[in-house]
Amino acid sequence: MKRLLLSFVICHLSFSSVAAHDTLTVRINGMRCAECGHKVKNVLRKNPGVGALEFNYERRTCKMAYDASLTCPDSIYSQLARTGRYAARPYDPTARIGRGMGQRIADMHCQRCVDRIVSQLSQLNGVDSLGPHLDKQYVFIRYDANRTSRADIRNLLNRLGFTPCNYYSSPKVGYGYFLLPEAQANSDTADAVLALDGVEDVNVNTAQHTLAVTFFNDETTADRLYSEIQKLGIKAEVPAPHECAETK
Repeated sequence: MKRLLLSFVICHLSFSSVAAHDTLTVRINGMRCAECGHKVKNVLRKNPGVGALEFNYERRTCKMAYDASLTCPDSIYSQLARTGRYAARPYDPTARIGRGMGQRIADMHCQRCVDRIVSQLSQLNGVDSLGPHLDKQYVFIRYDANRTSRADIRNLLNRLGFTPCNYYSSPKVGYGYFLLPEAQANSDTADAVLALDGVEDVNVNTAQHTLAVTFFNDETTADRLYSEIQKLGIKAEVPAPHECAETK
């Protein structure tokens, strides 16, 4: 079953044909996912002056267009305040928005791999601290969502030649790592695997031709996942034990 990522999701929802010429961006700390965004949308759609909405769940912001002849920011704030959980305040683009993320990196094989990751990520504007764990092949990253994003961090790791996917400390979560034919190392493969039962996160490194998967053990297993990937026509292979070239 395809799962919504905790991640950096931006969606555009237009539910009104009002002539909205002004915009307002608010922070809603209680809005953490797409389901929350849907509830906020249902609240705001009752306001005849509010038009298109744009959600950023990583920053927990909602940017909206509105018609100043029909509503005003005070009215919008009051409307959201009445929900309790989704009370809003002005968004400050200069404020620090602290976030944390764990990334499982199955192709992080040795200390030199760790050192390269730490060296490059520490130079990324917005990254506050790094906690690499070579034994479990993951890195925990603290960052400011107003200066960088989960997508920026993952893209950098991809460019370094690694294939990260979401990491969780729970034993109910498992991970898969596969080699792909060059022709199948693309977003279509990622979308197809993400739709499989039990899959929480997928990342395809198009340059390395690799696929990393996070899945829930109570919904699938590593063997079943591999079988389902094969049934999709994706010719993934489990790699042989790796001797990192950087250790030579």
